[in-house]
Amino acid sequence: MVLSDKTIRDEIEKGRIVIDPFEESAVQPASVDLRLGNKFRVFRSHRLQVIDVKQPMEELTELVQVDEMTPFVLHPGEFALGVTYESMTLPDDVVGRLDGKSSLGRLGLVVHSTAGFVDPGWDGNLTLELSNLANLPINLYAHMKVSQISFMRLTTPADTPYGSSKIGSKYQGQDEPTPSRYYLNYESESSKRSK
Repeated sequence: MVLSDKTIRDEIEKGRIVIDPFEESAVQPASVDLRLGNKFRVFRSHRLQVIDVKQPMEELTELVQVDEMTPFVLHPGEFALGVTYESMTLPDDVVGRLDGKSSLGRLGLVVHSTAGFVDPGWDGNLTLELSNLANLPINLYAHMKVSQISFMRLTTPADTPYGSSKIGSKYQGQDEPTPSRYYLNYESESSKRSK
């Protein structure tokens, strides 16, 4: 069941859902608007011949920071990582669903490719997977409303919420756009085999 604006406000007031900083005006009928942070990770594909998911790829992206007056320019066909200005903490019985703002979608901006699901137990800022599907560059400004998150209650609290050591949560506590840590899946598999 998707939480209504009233229930979202109640959950925030009780401290079960934490959005920091929180502005009452961000609450929509069944979601909360989230703003764009000022840090981006741009891909430097000229540095590598291939993306190898089994290897750490620190040199694949470069962190770029803008001020509130200077836009981050996302060119046609370009992909970059962004981050929400707000950090978020979810209880063990609530999941989030991140979506783009429809007005920006109508301009060709996509805010997530596959990572729209926010697990129960999540704590941190959300990394955005930004793509420009338009044929003109898009100026993105720090603190502009860029996405919205809706919430659903689980049938029972999760036995192992995100952040539990059992499930190897790779992004808990992130506060900037975090590049892929998929390679850690292979490191944990090889350490299991060596035991």
